[in-house]
Amino acid sequence: MKKLLIKGEYIRLCDALKLSGEADTGGIAKLLILEGKVAVNGEICLQKGRKLAPGDRFAIGGAEYQIVL
Repeated sequence: MKKLLIKGEYIRLCDALKLSGEADTGGIAKLLILEGKVAVNGEICLQKGRKLAPGDRFAIGGAEYQIVL
């Protein structure tokens, strides 16, 4: 599992995908989410604006990330 360092209280899921390098653009990130290819804390998430706080995890295509401050 990789750690994804953020500076604020939370990060939106689509922004986390861009920051991690799993999506090149916001449009691609939103498409991946709406296609059901992203899991948050073990469950498929279809909310592109979902807020992730430190301790939350998301997974896509075999890669798993944890949000940390």
